[in-house]
Amino acid sequence: MTTTPEQIIVDSILDSIADQKLRAGTKLGEQSLSEIFSCNRTQVRRALATLTGYQVVEHIPNRGAFVVTPSERGARDVFQARQAIELTICENVAQSENLPDFAPLYENIEAEGRAIASGNRPEAIRLSRKFHLILAALGENSVLERYLEELTMRSSLILGLYGGDTESQCASEDHRRIVAALEARDTQAAQSEMRTHLRHIEAAVDFSGARKPTGALSGLLTRR
Repeated sequence: MTTTPEQIIVDSILDSIADQKLRAGTKLGEQSLSEIFSCNRTQVRRALATLTGYQVVEHIPNRGAFVVTPSERGARDVFQARQAIELTICENVAQSENLPDFAPLYENIEAEGRAIASGNRPEAIRLSRKFHLILAALGENSVLERYLEELTMRSSLILGLYGGDTESQCASEDHRRIVAALEARDTQAAQSEMRTHLRHIEAAVDFSGARKPTGALSGLLTRR
């Protein structure tokens, strides 16, 4: 099936936000996007409208479209929602009728550890988000999985704006402890480890100073 230019733009911008390449406050100029993706401005506008619905793009009168800049309250709400959803996912996985295959999670943890050790922060960020999405898929609730995909993307936007530069925001050792508790079918331990882990992520957020967008738009976009 042919992918439309609008969907290509949407996917690229969402991936770039999730990878923390595209920071809050970045201007998404219609002309620039039409040149980057070799499409017309009507298609760009449709893509931006879709992204507005995802709450990651905002339109400012007489200025254009920008990646949303989350407020501190909005950021706290995202983390609170993540906790509610991910604790439920842990319960679903731990209490599933058949013990899930945890190999993909362990493979992801090993890859994340290698990325952190080699200083490849973009790859570590991508893999840490992937861990949560793999776990959500094991929970076998498509609604929670879809919501978590959006929330982890918005978390990346928050961390890209307010997070630190040098450390992975999502420690692989935290992930390993979560999986160990799930393998033991210990719901309370898994939820406790997840709660602690999400608090570690939120603790990395520093609202005292936001980082400004840098670089040309074409260099910030992730292409599938």
